[in-house]
This record gives sequence, C-alpha cells and structure tokens, in this order.
Amino acid sequence: MPTKNLFKQIILLLILSHAATYLFSQVNPDARISDTPTSIVGFNHIGISVPNLDEMLSFYQEATGFEVVKREKVSRSKNADLLLGMNGISYESATLKGPNMLLELTEFSNQRGKTPDKMPPQGPGMTHTCFQSPDWFSGYDKFKNRGADILSRGDGPVDLGGYGVTYAYAYDPAGNMFELEQVAKDRISLDSAWLEAHPMWMTQVALISPNLAKIVDFYQKVLSIPPYRKGQFSNRPRMDDVIDHDSISISITWFRMDGLGKTLELMQYFNPKTPEETRQKHPTDLGYSFSIEVADIQKEYRRLKKLGVQFLSEPLILGEFWMVYANDVDGNVFSLRQPTSPASIYSISNMLDQSKN
Repeated sequence: MPTKNLFKQIILLLILSHAATYLFSQVNPDARISDTPTSIVGFNHIGISVPNLDEMLSFYQEATGFEVVKREKVSRSKNADLLLGMNGISYESATLKGPNMLLELTEFSNQRGKTPDKMPPQGPGMTHTCFQSPDWFSGYDKFKNRGADILSRGDGPVDLGGYGVTYAYAYDPAGNMFELEQVAKDRISLDSAWLEAHPMWMTQVALISPNLAKIVDFYQKVLSIPPYRKGQFSNRPRMDDVIDHDSISISITWFRMDGLGKTLELMQYFNPKTPEETRQKHPTDLGYSFSIEVADIQKEYRRLKKLGVQFLSEPLILGEFWMVYANDVDGNVFSLRQPTSPASIYSISNMLDQSKN
C-alpha cells in the first residue's frame, strides 16, 4: 500500500523540482480541481485515434504494462452516429487501464491504414500526454526497448538540473508524441510494493496554442478554477536537448487536476514558433483527444453551452458512459464523460481507490 500522502507528495515533488531550477509565477499555488464549484472530477482518459489498432495496442500494452480491460467493435449504432456527427460510423477500440487514467486506442473505419505525420513539439494542438515512472522502473527504458522513436538528444532521458526528475520526448509508431518523466527514489517516499504493481501512470494533457492567453481563458472558464502557476523558458540548453531544437523559447500555464500529479499544461512556443493556423478537429481524426469526467453531465453540458462551447450533439449513452464531444477555442477535441454506474471500474474515483489497494 502506498504511503498515506503519496498523491500529494508526487504533486509537491514536481512543483519543487521545477522550482529548483527555474523561476515561476505562482498564480494560485493552492488551486486544484477539487475546489471547482462545478461537478468536474478530473481527467478520465487520453484517447488516440490510430490507423492500425493491433500495432498500437501491442506497442502501448507492452511499454506501459497497463491492463486491457475492454476491446470492442461498434457499428450500426445510432448513438455513436449522433455523438460523432457522422452516419454509418464504425470503429474498433481497446481500453487500457492505468492506475489513475484510461488510455483508449480507436481505429475508425475512415482512418484505417492512413499514414499520419509526426506531431511537431511546437504544435498547434494536443501534442502529447506524459507517462511518469520511478527511475528504477524507468519508463524511458521500457518505451525505448519497445521501439519508441526517441526525439530527445543523447542516450538517455535529460536531467534538466540535478533535482531528481529526468525528461524525454518520443514518438509512437503512428507519429504521436509523448513525454517520459522519471522520478528519482531519493526525492520522494514511495511504497515499493505499490510501485511494483503500478510502476507507471499518466499525468498530463498538453495543448499547444498560438494564443496562450485565449486558451487559458477558455479552460479557466470550463474548469472554474484559476491556473496554479505559469512559467517562461528560454536559453536553456538542457531543455533544448529534450525538445531537440536550439534556443527554445516557451511560455506555459498549468492547471492542477486530480490525483497522481495530473495537470492540464497549456503552452505557446516562440522558438520554434507555434503556427498561427488551427483547425476544427473531428473526434475520428488521427491523433489525441481527452475527456473530462463529471458528476452531472446534463448540468455541465448546459453550463458550457452558455459559455459558447461547441458540442457535436447532446449527451448520450455509449457503453459505460454518458458522453458528449466538443471542441475548444483552438479546435482540439475533448469530451465530457459520466459513468453510467457509480461502481464503474472506469470512474476516476474507483481507479484511484483500486490503485491504493
């Protein structure tokens, strides 16, 4: 069983580790999603629309060790057609369950066999999620051994400042970028038995925008909490090594989400510059999407519609969830989800409860 304050310790570690090297603007260091007046619970899943499900499932399952809890084919589903705004939609999906979040891989019939482009770090769009691990169960090694295309320079993850966290960016077989963070043992008290059972978890939704202020304002309204910190980075050679680009210049704003260090990371690159053009993505388009779990989806749907959020449909039941898809101000795809049963193994609270056992 992990220590009582495991989740708080992990969050604190990440805050202190970054602050040891860089100066941050602490907007509201205590702000967290549990303070929201809405019914938002946190991030439920990271979704990836893929051109070849078997290939991608093999890659992620072997690299993460996450359990496959569901695999299904869907076609001739009225609710799926309505939710996705397309007639005759068909797809096959696989759901991997980590200790704090779901990873869902979906092969839509209209994307099958396509050759995707690699996502550049500067975006725009959802460029990556993050897999975090203790460095003695290194996620970097696991993904590299599975054949990940490492973007970062050097023969291993990059140590930005000697504070016990190393970083690397890499690509999966379909060109989706992801981040790998390894946490040193001497920086945090973790229960070894728990970590042997859960040596990797997911922490991040990273959205890159040509207008950081605009997308920060959007998500502050959606989440009804302020960001907890901001940062500006330039002339950092080790950060250049992580992103494989010289003279990196970035501004970042973070919102603290639910347990195990999960954050919404909003970024704008100035070198290399984030392209100005964004586009309205569809949920079937290749690449990333994500979901926000809520306790009252009808209430949140009405609230966000009043704020001007663009939805593809009204909330409908599909599988284990009430769902509805939306686009943010940059056209990124996200969804609202509410488990149809409070006892669902797919709910955040039950995932976290089980991870403590």
